[in-house]
Amino acid sequence: MGEEEEQVLRWFNVESVPADYRFSMENRPGQLPIPICETIPVIDLQKAADSSSTSDKLSIIQQIIEASQEYGLFQVINHGVSGNAVKELLSLYRDFFKMPIEDKKCSTDNMNIDALFGGSQGWIYKNSTDFAKDGIHLWRDSIKHNCYPIQDSMQRWPTKPTRYREVLSRYLEEMEVLSGRILEMINQGLGLEEGYLREMSQVQHLVANYYPPCPDPTLTLGLLKHCDPSLITILVQDGNACGLQVVNHNNGQWMGVSPLPNALIVNIGNQLSIVSNGKLKSPEHRAVNSKETRTSIAIFVNPSPNSRVEPAKALVDEFNPPRYSPTLYKDFLCSPKAYVLPS
Repeated sequence: MGEEEEQVLRWFNVESVPADYRFSMENRPGQLPIPICETIPVIDLQKAADSSSTSDKLSIIQQIIEASQEYGLFQVINHGVSGNAVKELLSLYRDFFKMPIEDKKCSTDNMNIDALFGGSQGWIYKNSTDFAKDGIHLWRDSIKHNCYPIQDSMQRWPTKPTRYREVLSRYLEEMEVLSGRILEMINQGLGLEEGYLREMSQVQHLVANYYPPCPDPTLTLGLLKHCDPSLITILVQDGNACGLQVVNHNNGQWMGVSPLPNALIVNIGNQLSIVSNGKLKSPEHRAVNSKETRTSIAIFVNPSPNSRVEPAKALVDEFNPPRYSPTLYKDFLCSPKAYVLPS
């Protein structure tokens, strides 16, 4: 076993959290119980697909808009992504993260825009020792890479496990349909020109996170508080552990998002908050650890790097002036604004 792999494994199956994984009192989860939010909407997309009634479809659209305003996220069921595709995907990444580091690593540069937007650099793999905030490491491993267009980008995906490209491409084909449906309904709910958001959503990338069992989850974090820099993010997670927490817009308190069987979580990203001129909220969220293993896979639906992102003109008038300045998405993504609430 190489020195680098030993460094990664030293925090796995340990009896206590090492000092360089212990966050300060103000940043760690702590002992206070975080309530599970029982009111985050669970939206049945089948009703919109099957119904011949315009009013039924408009009702689903309204539910999505209201959830995006109140919480900045919602869960969807009967979404059209097959249970088998999800099961195989989660199994794939459990196997991926068990592999030796030399089989996983390509780049560790988190701001490797080339990898995220389909350049030649392949993927970004980072283990816990690569993540640091003020010298404190995060309790997770991750892989990140471009995933759209599928046929073009898959040539730069990992080749191990050997089923990687086959399993992921099958999942992404179904996810592409779902993300298009959700954006179409948001587009209609905001009253934007037909195809406005679809035209913007020409880039997608994937982030898979592996959170090993943690002996004391009160001391460390898997992901720091942040907002997503995307239009929308669609998340699938395994296990029963409630690892995702979001900030309540109304009182600033943390609340847990319980994983539901066969449900996917949809987050509003900063770009959609900007396009909607602040009407839709991008939620601050974090990932906490547990004594159980957890894996999550997120698909980030983004503008293309040279897209000009600004409030949609249809949502701006003399009574609702633009709240955000125009910017190129690639510049936004590399700025400190990318992962904080839009201002």
